[in-house]
This record gives sequence, structure tokens and C-alpha cells, in this order.
Amino acid sequence: MALDVYVGPLAHYYAGAGYRIALADAAADHLKPKDPERIHATILTWRRALSDFLGDNIPAPLDWDETPAAPRFTGRPGWDGWAALVLWAAYAEHPLLRRPDTLSDEWENDAALARSNAEGFRSRYSHLVRHVELWLPSPFPFTFDGKDVDGHRVVLGSAPTLQRQLADLNGATWKAGDDVVAGWGRRPPSDGASLELRARYGFAAMVKAVQQAIDHRLPMKLDY
Repeated sequence: MALDVYVGPLAHYYAGAGYRIALADAAADHLKPKDPERIHATILTWRRALSDFLGDNIPAPLDWDETPAAPRFTGRPGWDGWAALVLWAAYAEHPLLRRPDTLSDEWENDAALARSNAEGFRSRYSHLVRHVELWLPSPFPFTFDGKDVDGHRVVLGSAPTLQRQLADLNGATWKAGDDVVAGWGRRPPSDGASLELRARYGFAAMVKAVQQAIDHRLPMKLDY
């Protein structure tokens, strides 16, 4: 299964994917997939509720372009690229642990990742290692458990904070310039590639996506 990253209005994402999104009324069971007007209204209702929930923890109410004219972008870090990037971040903040040379199928059980997610640990790369799936175009430092438009539980974060943490990770490890990072994303790593090569590929894809999210003030979502 592929892993993409989507940047754009959520109404387009859900309508284009044919999702049956949950509504907070009796008509929910009758919502047709790809019903754009109903989906658009539901997105706005969900966003208002989320904004109210966050309250004073965000600098301003959540707002972004949900019209059909809003730009849309997709990238493909792939599961291996994403997983390797997450582990690269976890080992960067736990340097006493030996980083693996390759990506294990059991990467979600990795010791460094477990430490980065331990209760009370303040991760430098929380918007990478804390299983975030949806980043909002609002600057806040925390991640939080919530529900997506479908009503499924999801961890949410901030696109501006993710961008800063990606820059911090690069500064702490690779110290690569923009041209070098762009080059990392031009060709997927071959089978059997090292953890670092996979992490670089995932890093390039996420850096590009989060820049698009920042430039256009749009949400950013993992898609799988």
C-alpha cells in the first residue's frame, strides 16, 4: 500500500476519494459519496468545532481555503521513506542508542521511537514521531488526539511546527542545503537501501509538501 501526502482543501480530498463522511444529523446515513456541497458544509462544521475545542491554545480560529479553486498538491514519501524519516528523528534525539542500518518491518516497535513517545518526554520532533496524520495551517507547538472529518480518531499537529522541526532535524544531522535536499527526492531508493537513504527520500517529500502547505495556508494529510 502506498503512502502519499496530500496538501489542499479537505472537501476536495474527501469528495475525490469517495468517502462517506459522518454528519452530525439524522441525514448522515443518506449522504452520498462525492456529494460536494454536503461534504463542504460538513468540513466547515468540523473545522469550527475543532477551532472551538482548541480555543485559546491557537492564535486565531482555524481558517483556510475550502473552495474548489484552492490549489492541491500530492507527494509520495512512501511507507519506507516516512518510516525511515520518523526513526531518523527518534535516533537523533536518542544518540546513545545504536541506529539500525536498514529499516525493519517492525519499525513501529523501535526502542528509540518508544522513548520519543514515552509519557513525560518532550520530543524535539513531536510532529514527526507522535503518529501525526493531519497537520493544520496554524502555528501551535503541541500535538493532540482528535477526530478527523470521518469521525475516526487521529493525531493532529501544526504544519508550521512540522516545518520548523524538519529544519531542526536537518540542522542536527545532515546540514544539507535546499538543492541537495531536492536532489534526494528525485529518485526513490532501490530495494535494500539503507535507513539513511530512505529517510532522506522521505525528508525531501515532506519538506516539499509542508512548504506548499505553508505557502498556501492549507492542511496537509497522510493518505494511505
